[in-house]
Amino acid sequence: MFGASTVSRVQTALDAANDTQNTLNAFISIDDERALERASKIDASIDKGEPVGPLAGVPVGLKDLIDQKGRVTTAGSAFYRQKPETNARCVDALEQAGVVIIGKTGLHEWAFGFSSENPHWGVIHNPWDQTTSPGGSSGGSAVAVAAGITPISIGTDTGGSVRVPAALCGVYGLKVTHGRISLDGVFPLVSSIDTVGPLADSMENIDLAYRAMSSDSAPEPGPASMRLGIPQPWHEDSPTDDDIAGEFANAVAALRDIGHEVHSIEMPDVEPSIQLWNSIAEEVRMVHGEFRRESQPYGKDVAQRLDDADLVTEEEGVRAKAWQEMIRTRFSDALATVDFLITPTVPVRRKIIGEEHIGDRHYRAVLSYFSALVNHSLLPAIALPVLSSGAPPASLQVIGSRDSEAALIAFGRTLEAERLVGFEPSPIDSGKPGGG
Repeated sequence: MFGASTVSRVQTALDAANDTQNTLNAFISIDDERALERASKIDASIDKGEPVGPLAGVPVGLKDLIDQKGRVTTAGSAFYRQKPETNARCVDALEQAGVVIIGKTGLHEWAFGFSSENPHWGVIHNPWDQTTSPGGSSGGSAVAVAAGITPISIGTDTGGSVRVPAALCGVYGLKVTHGRISLDGVFPLVSSIDTVGPLADSMENIDLAYRAMSSDSAPEPGPASMRLGIPQPWHEDSPTDDDIAGEFANAVAALRDIGHEVHSIEMPDVEPSIQLWNSIAEEVRMVHGEFRRESQPYGKDVAQRLDDADLVTEEEGVRAKAWQEMIRTRFSDALATVDFLITPTVPVRRKIIGEEHIGDRHYRAVLSYFSALVNHSLLPAIALPVLSSGAPPASLQVIGSRDSEAALIAFGRTLEAERLVGFEPSPIDSGKPGGG
């Protein structure tokens, strides 16, 4: 199970993180000293035959929105510098499972966007093509996995911030049921829909990280033929590029070939709209109200979004909350007739750094097209990189009913075993230190 010493594995990960920092900028801070000290303690426990967790010695990147005791949390901002006295609850759980956190990964400022082009900490670059964005907001976490620095990283997902960068960087990413993993010690964006989740280089590592953070002990169901629904008109009306549409069609054909039933399913009124924004504006204002009153500095992008939040009226917010309830009903009704819903994870393969639009739409609207509605439904979903589908690979999103993470993971394992999905290292592969 352990092979190379923990110190050796962690040193390899630290070297990779430091060596790629000038080109990829995946980390806000790298914790060489503490990581090696913890690795040494884990090796000592192994040598003594003491019990160690299922992720003992696995190097992990932690999004710098999540508290780690004694390490400054920046939230990717210009001014927030909180040095917590305790870990976030999910970090406690990960460390009990044996991980070694090697550093805090970079993100879109305040996790409030999808590019990770951070004006305060620098642009994060996609290792598949450094002229392109890794997506966001958990861009650094996705890059750490895609570049072979860590086999697991932790992100947060409020509108797709685990799944979008997972898709653009060719890795696995799990968005959990809202409330399944504790948000204690995680700086909020929109607490009513925020989630914490893992990004990883295998379904095994997704499973191990998810189980550690959630304490979910539900058994995985065995292999079975699944009923899969493609939601319409949500999918049909999407701004999906032809090449991604073609890869999705190929994935659907492959799913049918291995015995799964796939058909379109009607989900009326389930499409992205202004209500996505109106339903969260009040919470956004509350989180940032004091900072704004203090005239704290924000980047242009986030400052504009906060200004926009101020324009949403109370009446618009009430209507948006009713829209959220409708969305939840539509998803619940659909998942009463199929096992999972499937879509592309993102409609495009890449977003060019510095460009505000993809085609004739703002990049946020494009990248979040298939992900944001899932957060408002409160349901879990997983992003799966499709093998042999390009560089970076296309990504398949699978959406499940509430608390169906074990079933989603089992399905992902099945597709991985069938070689329909899987991780392929990006061109900048700095020596993958290995998983759990």
